[in-house]
Amino acid sequence: QVQLVESGGGLVQAGGSLRLSCAASGRTFSTYDIGWFRQAPGKERDFVAAVTEKGRNIYYADYADSVKGRFTISRDNFRNSVYLQMNSLKPEDTAVYYCAAGLGLRSKVRAVEYDYWGQGTQVTVSS
Repeated sequence: QVQLVESGGGLVQAGGSLRLSCAASGRTFSTYDIGWFRQAPGKERDFVAAVTEKGRNIYYADYADSVKGRFTISRDNFRNSVYLQMNSLKPEDTAVYYCAAGLGLRSKVRAVEYDYWGQGTQVTVSS
């Protein structure tokens, strides 16, 4: 079992940066795929980025307001942590950001595939 705690959210102006952290408990953290999702008020929870258990493969969302090129996911298995560096933030990036963990996921972008979730951290980008 894995417990996840996100941190690093806050209020930032458009064009600014934030670094989110996802700290995990459990000795088997390095066996889990980790994903970041976000949910804006009144909207569904959307995939943002994911990294496989050893960090060999990384995935980013590819939708209209894409994060690719602005966000970077990374992990440090020695520190049981995954990070989401967010640059050039836009007001439409405002949401609660969640990290999630799952084993051997066939699909990294579907929230239902993940078994464990953190409580989320609020990111607010002002214009």
